[in-house]
Amino acid sequence: MDDATLYDKLAEHLDRNVVIGAPKSPALIEILKILFPREEAEIALHLPMQDKTVEELRELLPREMEDLEEKLQRMVTRGTVYTSRKPGKDRKYRLLPSVVGWAETPFWPGKETEETRKLAPLWLKYREEAFGREVARGGVPVVRVVPISKRLRDSSEVLPYEALKPLVEAQSFVAVANCPCRQMKRAVGEGCDHTLENCLHFGSFGRYMVEQGLGREITTEETLKILREANEEGLVHAADNINGHLSTICNCCGDCCVFLDTKKKMGLHTISQSNYVARVDADLCAACGTCEERCPVGAVTLNGGDAAQVDEDLCIGCGVCTPTCPTEAVDLARQVEIKPPPDVGEFLAARFKAG
Repeated sequence: MDDATLYDKLAEHLDRNVVIGAPKSPALIEILKILFPREEAEIALHLPMQDKTVEELRELLPREMEDLEEKLQRMVTRGTVYTSRKPGKDRKYRLLPSVVGWAETPFWPGKETEETRKLAPLWLKYREEAFGREVARGGVPVVRVVPISKRLRDSSEVLPYEALKPLVEAQSFVAVANCPCRQMKRAVGEGCDHTLENCLHFGSFGRYMVEQGLGREITTEETLKILREANEEGLVHAADNINGHLSTICNCCGDCCVFLDTKKKMGLHTISQSNYVARVDADLCAACGTCEERCPVGAVTLNGGDAAQVDEDLCIGCGVCTPTCPTEAVDLARQVEIKPPPDVGEFLAARFKAG
């Protein structure tokens, strides 16, 4: 099999992931050539995205025989294969998807390398070619906004599935890594100066990240501190768009984030808004423009007036505009129509149907 055919087939294989695939495009092929050297690409082409032992994988890859585990471990180190091991059980491996997976693994440690310098412009190009549409596939984005505001933060008005604190406190393991999106933009001389180390991952995947040197373990208290500081800094909390499920919290900015930046530039439904919307009390508003500057999607404007105005069609209900309002004129109000996140069955069905 020549290289062109191999990487075309690998792209097709990776695109079969139900949650989030990897639609073929010129930029993707170049990304795969960097992340999957030929020998590893041949292995990846046959790897499932479900956990398997080495013995089970040998049945799929008979030619690899005795050195298969060594090659898989190289792929683990490279960040294209996930591995885990339960006490008393054989170690298992599976092919990582694009997100959460090999799109981020080179960037999570926060170190600029020859690989990250090559990958960054390719990933930004890939957003425009195909990946932006993949994130929005089926009208059910993979992430949703979790709102935070002064009056909602400790209020009984917060809907159960929109409250971060109890979800975080229920996690057995938390890892923090560096934001891939901001690093990609910085690598090409764009982006912002927001904090990097606030990409949060929970449970077994968090353990994998720490084991592979992709992130570091943090406590629940440290996690909540990172979330508070991210909100104060003007970052949007984005979590899994599945009711009752929490594996990741991104802290996103409007300049760099694959979800927010792509939404603004391409008009795609790449992130599900919360069940709240920003509202301004015109009598209290000092027209200082702080909320306009902080809004990550351009939904708040002054337009030379005496009070800020909110475009409710653009507002994602994140609450980023609320913590720095000097007169407390802006806050979140609950939407008339409440839409809980889909359950796992509904989410998978919608993504599969659109695949």
